[in-house]
Amino acid sequence: MPVRRLPVRPDLEQLKHQAKDLLRAIRVGDPEALAEFRANHPDAPDPVDARLADAQLALARAYQAPSWPRLVQACRLVDAIWRDDPETVRTLVTRNPTLLTENTVIRNSNWGPPLTYAANLGRDRIITLLHQLGARDLATAADRAALQSQAGTVRLLYDMMGRPPVPEGALAGPAYTLSVTGTELLFELGAAVRDEHGRRLAPVDVVLETDSRNPVAKHRILELYVAHGLELPDTAPMAVHRGRIDLLEALLHRDPGLLDRTFSHEEIYPPELGCHDEVLATHGTPLGGGTLLHLCVDYDELEMARWLLDRGIGADARAAVDADGFGGHTALFATVVSQPAFWMNYGHRPADPAAADLLLARGANPNARASLRKQLHPGYGPDTLHEYRDVTPVGWGERFHHRSFVNGAALDRIRAAGGLSS
Repeated sequence: MPVRRLPVRPDLEQLKHQAKDLLRAIRVGDPEALAEFRANHPDAPDPVDARLADAQLALARAYQAPSWPRLVQACRLVDAIWRDDPETVRTLVTRNPTLLTENTVIRNSNWGPPLTYAANLGRDRIITLLHQLGARDLATAADRAALQSQAGTVRLLYDMMGRPPVPEGALAGPAYTLSVTGTELLFELGAAVRDEHGRRLAPVDVVLETDSRNPVAKHRILELYVAHGLELPDTAPMAVHRGRIDLLEALLHRDPGLLDRTFSHEEIYPPELGCHDEVLATHGTPLGGGTLLHLCVDYDELEMARWLLDRGIGADARAAVDADGFGGHTALFATVVSQPAFWMNYGHRPADPAAADLLLARGANPNARASLRKQLHPGYGPDTLHEYRDVTPVGWGERFHHRSFVNGAALDRIRAAGGLSS
């Protein structure tokens, strides 16, 4: 039986089609459709007697709405907010005032009730209207507006609240989306990187562990934290995170063997900055035990990768091998299974083989072998630890269990360079 969740912007016409499809499936005795129908209809009739209204009710309840009219209402409210149509919003909310406090897309959603939902989109006229009608989720709305880089909306909401102190966790939203605009604005409004007792408030862990990939924005946010008084470790992995070739060059001058080093997970994701274990730090090919070149590939730091290669790091530099025999992979493996590939596969950025091209041009072996194991962040669905023994970069990509992390363009380049599946 499918688990139904309304998307952020549900399409009423598609839901009507779903209800008709469900009715047809019920009438022909489809087992899955019948199970969903009986689970969600409070008084399910015999399948041969089912009508469209019955299918609509069952479908609405599968989406956690109490009725089909309530599901329709949610779709119309969402549509009005997207179209920046205050009058339709006024009409819907006046007819059903409970909408002010209910989740706009029915289910529990980060997009929240209508005022918070509107803040995600910067719909200031609708926010003002909903506030006049009694909506009070201003603080949540401000958090979402900052996360979505809606600077003007954040200012509006803070004015509505009487310019209160910025809450301790407010920087986390724009940290997750790597929103420089949101971070700058919160500092303008008084956000602090430490509390009065010296406890760190700046969410460095979120910046390093987010699934977003935007090197320029990441660098800028970390530098904003430093400019407002936060100290970051003077280490090579942190220099890469900050995009600071000057810092890396100084470290290399002090330690000429730096390029031959591998770095533990804790060195890449410092626990003292709130960072978490291998599963919660979102990346593709394992980074713990990797070189600076491995780190550059997963974080899209290609300028720094070129700098490292020019300074003598080997294109086939291998990650450390752990006590169970896993590791030893080159950075070419990280071009195939990576966090940037996830965003390519979801259409947020074009397919890009640039990292693979760079390494192959510098002599990377397309048939290097390694054994790897990987457990993805739980945000990508139920997952267990998967093991891949003695695979090539192509084999790693072809066998990886979550296809959204596989860069098909990189695979094609490696195959063209002679890379084999096994």
